[in-house]
Amino acid sequence: MLLISAICLRFLSFLCLAFSILGLLSPLRAEEPPVFNRVVQIDPTIKHGTWKGWGTSLCWDGNVFGNRDDLADLLFTTKIVPFEGQKLPGLGMNIVRYNAGACSWNEVNGKSMGVSKIIFPFRHIQGFWLDGKNSDPHSSSWNWKADKKQRSMLKKAHDRGANYFELFSNSPMWWMCKNLNPSGSADGKGDNLAPEFKEAFATYLATIAKQSKDDWGISFTSVEPFNEPSSDYWKANGKQEGCHFSRSLQAEMVPLLRKRLDALGLKDLPIAASDETSYNSALSTWESFGPAVKALVNEVNVHGYQYTGGKRAVLYQLVSNDGKALKNSEYGDKDESGLLLAHCLDLDFCCLHPSAWCYWQPFDYSGWGFLRTNMARSKFLGINPKYFVVAQFTRHIREGMTMLKSDDTATVAAFDSKNHHLVLVIRADRGGKKLINLDKFTSVGGPVTRWITEPKAASRYEIHQDVKLVGKRLELLLPPDSVETLEIENVTL
Repeated sequence: MLLISAICLRFLSFLCLAFSILGLLSPLRAEEPPVFNRVVQIDPTIKHGTWKGWGTSLCWDGNVFGNRDDLADLLFTTKIVPFEGQKLPGLGMNIVRYNAGACSWNEVNGKSMGVSKIIFPFRHIQGFWLDGKNSDPHSSSWNWKADKKQRSMLKKAHDRGANYFELFSNSPMWWMCKNLNPSGSADGKGDNLAPEFKEAFATYLATIAKQSKDDWGISFTSVEPFNEPSSDYWKANGKQEGCHFSRSLQAEMVPLLRKRLDALGLKDLPIAASDETSYNSALSTWESFGPAVKALVNEVNVHGYQYTGGKRAVLYQLVSNDGKALKNSEYGDKDESGLLLAHCLDLDFCCLHPSAWCYWQPFDYSGWGFLRTNMARSKFLGINPKYFVVAQFTRHIREGMTMLKSDDTATVAAFDSKNHHLVLVIRADRGGKKLINLDKFTSVGGPVTRWITEPKAASRYEIHQDVKLVGKRLELLLPPDSVETLEIENVTL
């Protein structure tokens, strides 16, 4: 029995030694370092320009809801806004794109406007130049009482601090169109601006800009004569105003517009172009312009409808080599969660390096809008998670901040040099642990505040103060399908 006990004791000692070597029974071993799914380096020595701001087009939304103060507060302030029984964080946009309408219901030489059979009435934006018979804006050829609601929202945005205003056109006035239809040509492939009205179209835009400055109290900061001009889907039986402009016709129109702006005393009003649908189309259009036309374009506008595809980096390199800034002047998608929007925004910040970013229509049907809306009935049906995802960006990356280099396409970094705080907006698809490395900053003091939206869960722009700095690093545990914003105070480059 003693022999058996001795053998057992020796066997147990052997097991303890083995387990100790394996670290299974050692309470004194050093704790293993955490395993991170991703280590992110923010490099303050590499800067990608100064952020100009966030914005939206008015157009249909303005035409329907232009008199509503609560919606103006939602878009153009950072206040907490009562809306439909809830309290929503204002998005704090400062860029407004005003649509110069193409519609009127009067006759011109016995002819009237062609109307698509499938266009919604609220998508008819009233124009100001009724007949083209007199270019004097004080003559009876002009109706400056038109488009009251969109102009009302323009003023509300101005009164709330918006400071960038872009005048843009979906189509020339109907009577300038070859087929008298502001929705487009028969097949969408032909230029619909009648050749005899090229100068009239330039005069129309320049005159609106002049009228706004003199009588509306709002000076436009840029004018854009085109909207997705190379696309072939602006057809006479379409759902909205639109006009195809070949690249050669675009190249003709830019100098004509510059000439008319200068003639009306608007020599300092910049021209933006060409609001092409996709990054690749914008690339082709810009390459088609000669040096003389490029010299007249102050800023290149592009739309983000290529989503996660497209040659963002190539477009940026080409445009920046020509000394021009880039703006994503329109984006929209039908994903109500906002996760596709966040992904596309991340790619823009990583590769396109825009100076500003604008959404198409914040109030729209299905998932297209931030607020789910029946526009035909002027009725709101709900708040999409996308609203709160957008807030993660717009309320924190503010005008004047410096965009910094991030080696992670799902992490955006912006620095506020005045207030010495760093903003990080982080998208997590699968979730997991992420280490944010801030070692290259001179000092990182804290504290840290975070906001989180989980479109597929319950969180809607929730605020927390549970993140602690570990030296100059942040260790984060991110839930899947989430967007988080971190504000880190007392940071110096």
